[in-house]
Amino acid sequence: MNTVLRTLASTALLFAVLQPGGASAQSLSCGGFLAGVGESKFSVLNKCGEPVLKDIVCVPRPQVEVILAPGVRGGTRQIISQQCIPMEDWTYHRGQGNFLGIVRFYNGAVESVRDGDRVQ
Repeated sequence: MNTVLRTLASTALLFAVLQPGGASAQSLSCGGFLAGVGESKFSVLNKCGEPVLKDIVCVPRPQVEVILAPGVRGGTRQIISQQCIPMEDWTYHRGQGNFLGIVRFYNGAVESVRDGDRVQ
């Protein structure tokens, strides 16, 4: 395998290993409708109404850069850094005794849906 293919393969593997959590296959049930990954904010608002909380969060994501490095075997070098990706969390109250529903948006679309704390 040549150096370029080896570099591409190791970069792909690195992304797969370092990717935190990722999008969940879970969806949020709202009055008989499901809001899930890939849906727009408008769609979620239409199905579920206003959340009890909207919060901007910083999600660290690995960023890989390949730079030219004369004198290094293969001529390139990879630099990995954590970068803050702004996302928006909407929290829905699903009733006493149930878990809060948290919908995370990235670039205006649902990236993931997860359970929060249980409401007492």
